[in-house]
Amino acid sequence: MSNNLDKAADIIKNARHMAAFTGAGISVESGIPPFRGDDGIWSKYDPAILELSTYLEKPETVWPVIRELFFKYFGTAKPNNAHIALASMEQKGLLKGIITQNIDNLHQEAGSTDVAEFHGNSKTFICTHNTSHVVSVGEVDFDRDYPHCPKCNHLTKPSFIFFGEAIPREAFIKSEKHARECDVMLIVGSTGEVVPASNIPWMAKRNGATIIEVNPQPTTFTYNISDISLKGKAGEVLAQLDALL
Repeated sequence: MSNNLDKAADIIKNARHMAAFTGAGISVESGIPPFRGDDGIWSKYDPAILELSTYLEKPETVWPVIRELFFKYFGTAKPNNAHIALASMEQKGLLKGIITQNIDNLHQEAGSTDVAEFHGNSKTFICTHNTSHVVSVGEVDFDRDYPHCPKCNHLTKPSFIFFGEAIPREAFIKSEKHARECDVMLIVGSTGEVVPASNIPWMAKRNGATIIEVNPQPTTFTYNISDISLKGKAGEVLAQLDALL
């Protein structure tokens, strides 16, 4: 892999505009389980639990699952070497922005400042009765049957998107802008199975970008659009790559 690492480093050094596209795999080393695979979240739960209509109709049934899945792990997770390496690349002026499918806020905690959160974020809750009521996660009473708005006592929902919700407009626009403008896209920890997020690297490729992929196993990107594939754990590979920059 060392030869490919050197090639990737040279491409990044000479890039005009590099963007990163990250998925659940980048946060596994922080203790957050992936959604797919033998040990993934969807091997234990029916994805229908995250349908917006189900949450609105039966919040007392859905909320305990959401609390277990997304807040038990996220509350203690810390950025790993992969998040730190991407923040370092931004600080060096080599990385213009990150498009992430993740909702864990670990990129920002590592120091990255330009992050398009394609699926929203778990750090705030929005009132389902009055969307102008936005509640920080620290204000949520996790012991109640479901999260209530402290201003009007109606149901609130985490700010990440559920099945049946649209992609946040600002994140979508920023992601497409990176895909149009970048000449290098660094894919980390994404299998490419979740649409429409997975369309972003394909758009970058159609616009002439060189695709560098970091994943432990082959993905839908590997044999279709990736120009360089760096096989291994995100934290280890990106730390080595950053050291060459």
